[in-house]
Amino acid sequence: MNNIALGRYLPLTSIIHNMDPRAKIGAMLLMMVAIFIPAGYTGYIIIGIAVVLTALLAKLKLSFLWRAMKPMLFMLSFLLIINLLVVRSGDVLITIGSWNIYTDALTQTLYIVIRLALMIMITTILTATTKPLELTLGIEDLLKPFKVIGVPAHDIAMMISIALRFIPTLIEETQRIMKAQASRGVDMENGKLMEKVKAILSLIVPLFVSAFQRAEELAYAMEARGYIPSRPRTRYKQLKMHGKDVALLLLSVLILVGMIVLSMTDLGFF
Repeated sequence: MNNIALGRYLPLTSIIHNMDPRAKIGAMLLMMVAIFIPAGYTGYIIIGIAVVLTALLAKLKLSFLWRAMKPMLFMLSFLLIINLLVVRSGDVLITIGSWNIYTDALTQTLYIVIRLALMIMITTILTATTKPLELTLGIEDLLKPFKVIGVPAHDIAMMISIALRFIPTLIEETQRIMKAQASRGVDMENGKLMEKVKAILSLIVPLFVSAFQRAEELAYAMEARGYIPSRPRTRYKQLKMHGKDVALLLLSVLILVGMIVLSMTDLGFF
């Protein structure tokens, strides 16, 4: 469990840990929007510096953020191969036999890698510095205005919170099943295509069974404690915004505005 970073809360003492969860969720959403604004490398450098500084303020090690991105390496490698095969625009960078690799293929892949890396880092910082209960309360408060149109704010907040909480649990369960299958002679790396498909099925089926079993046990536990989603609920802990929370939101808004300005000029591209 110590090697899993995504979705894991770290009980540290920092200014980021003590912030209002609504401010952190709002800042995350603003930064996510800023990431997808085509502000060039300058914009990504600014966002990257802000993310790294936030991680340092939260007393999170950069190796912790790196562990959160490691599961995405396979997908990033797959995207690189697809872009190299599909994108045929730009200048020819490398020629391998009769096949040409173009500059736009590498550029588009680099943009995708940077965006995904920043998104994972921001999400990891949020989950590492916010308790699951606080995350639920923050999401519920942010969704309250949508209750007038029938949106079940509490139900959605609870589902998101449970999903984030069980990410490291499912990853740990996957690793346990893979080791159990390997001890029985299942080889997921070598062999023919059909053998690999059968090996993957031997992993997916018990993983789904375990996930459904955990969901059923959680439902029984919540029901035994008298949890009814539709009933009005009181809170022991009341959320309050402070000056540091407002400062975090204003800084996120400034970064978003800066990305928009960079996208409208040539300053972001070099």
